[in-house]
Amino acid sequence: MPEVGPMELHPFARFTAILGRGKTLSRSLTLDESEEAMDMILRDEVLPEQLGALLMLLRMKEESPEELAGFVRAVRKTFKLPKSPPKVDLDWSSYAGKRRQLPWFLLSALLLARNGVKIFMHGTEGHTPGRIYTRETLERLGYPIAGSLDEAAAHITKSNFAYVPLEHLSQKMKDLIDLRTVFGLRSPVHTLARMLNPFNAPVMLQGIFHPAYMDVHRGAAELLEQEHMIVFRGEGGEIERRPNKPCDVWTLHNGKPDEERWMPLLPEPRQAPDEDMELSELVALWEGSLSDNYAEASVTGTLAIVLKALGRAETMEEAQRAAETMWGERDKAQLNAVA
Repeated sequence: MPEVGPMELHPFARFTAILGRGKTLSRSLTLDESEEAMDMILRDEVLPEQLGALLMLLRMKEESPEELAGFVRAVRKTFKLPKSPPKVDLDWSSYAGKRRQLPWFLLSALLLARNGVKIFMHGTEGHTPGRIYTRETLERLGYPIAGSLDEAAAHITKSNFAYVPLEHLSQKMKDLIDLRTVFGLRSPVHTLARMLNPFNAPVMLQGIFHPAYMDVHRGAAELLEQEHMIVFRGEGGEIERRPNKPCDVWTLHNGKPDEERWMPLLPEPRQAPDEDMELSELVALWEGSLSDNYAEASVTGTLAIVLKALGRAETMEEAQRAAETMWGERDKAQLNAVA
């Protein structure tokens, strides 16, 4: 913490002043200002009062693409990457958790890994009670959880898939997300963590709950010169297509933004919440002992969107056919569950 005299303005105060001058005088932070502010946060050079003020001022106005991109740039500088990092195809964030439907998207991701796509998944858990999180689910399915980027690299080399909890990417980011219980609200850190992409995968997936954040995610990705990126409103805020509703997907490919509307796969406009949330049903669906139209459509529908983002299909129809073929040809004995 820098030394500050009794009447001297704290170095971090200028950032809260920029955001908090009122409706007519306040403005968003620039890309460079937001990077500098996050640099100071990561170095513990801010007071708790300043940190709370910054996060809640950003929450009230909603973060801009420039602010989000600057924060991401600062956090990325702190990563301890392996000496020979693996070539990762897909960065898949998982920060929301599920409470109404099981995390069917995990079967989409694991199926892609079985078909040669190298996936780095990262996320956190526990910030919102009553949800099932990805770490718990993967552990139940028998998948190892990486404790560092070095371990993640080894997992990707072995099985094309790795999951790293946020605290092993950045303990500071985990601490900031856990402030939800102090604020009673999520902060911009929930948006920031989704975009960390430590292995610089060319394709980044984003799932959001509030549609207004689609523009923020895509705008930040463009500023970060992300090669390919998609964002859509997923079930529960995860990267999972709701197969009984239209799905608007915002894309960024080689600097060119676009929008797609994927039409429903099922006729029913609403799916009743799953009251039991039994993780064993993920295994049953994979093995074929469970027949569930909604679950299968969630898996193949999510898979189709990702296949198109990866450039493995030209059209939405072609992507859906390819996803259904991949699902139908899966090795039903290969999930290695311990549920």
